[in-house]
Amino acid sequence: MPSVPPGRAPARVLTVAGSDSGGGAGIQADLKTMLAFGVHGMSVLTAVTAQNSRGVQGAWELPVEAVRAQYRSVVDDIGVQAVKTGMLSSAALVETVAELLAGTAAPVVVDPVGVSKHGDPLLAASALDSVQKRLLPTATVATPNLDEVTQLTGVEVRDESEMRRAADAVLTFGPHWVLIKGGHLAGDAVDLLTDGSEEHWLRAPRHDNRHTHGTGCTLASAIAAGLGTGQGVLEAVVAAKEYVTGAIAAGFALGGGIGPVDHAWRFR
Repeated sequence: MPSVPPGRAPARVLTVAGSDSGGGAGIQADLKTMLAFGVHGMSVLTAVTAQNSRGVQGAWELPVEAVRAQYRSVVDDIGVQAVKTGMLSSAALVETVAELLAGTAAPVVVDPVGVSKHGDPLLAASALDSVQKRLLPTATVATPNLDEVTQLTGVEVRDESEMRRAADAVLTFGPHWVLIKGGHLAGDAVDLLTDGSEEHWLRAPRHDNRHTHGTGCTLASAIAAGLGTGQGVLEAVVAAKEYVTGAIAAGFALGGGIGPVDHAWRFR
């Protein structure tokens, strides 16, 4: 974690995402992660969900005007060193956020959220084209899981050998780098980071813990925090994966369903 002299503002990182009322994912997970990495987290709320450990009981997206106003308010006054996107839900929101990102001189981490950990849809089918053609081209790093890879490209990844083909398919939409998250496969938790020419396979032991709510949001936010402090893509991704691996190992039961990862594991 970078040290910041007293009185000096830390790096500023913005999350553009939905709220998780249960506190395990979404805006709440993003801000907790950013704090753990020592950066100043800021937020643009795109949707409100009624959500707990058992699933998503309801979701209400904010008007485009509200999202644009939040973004301009933060960026025009405070400024940003990195931006992370999460739940955008509709084509109108995706296109609005993509337009805003295109005019912002900061690295962008796009987590193309499609479904929740419980299988609840968080992206309208009509928004998929906008994610492919408008949002992904703004990404410094895109971080799809295997279900999102299939949703975006039609490529189904059944084992590690198919991850490179999945990465190539996502890269055709224009992100500079893609991190294919292989956490749904058997064996070690392996991810592939590539820009189409250079590639890095990142491995971590798989922890036998079902309480993994918020892993995708947490990983993307950790990467954005690293980029915001001036790290390169590989350095930021490696540090983010190490943090998430520890957070999964420390994940705890909450409510009657799937609990969250522990964003504060390094402090306990």
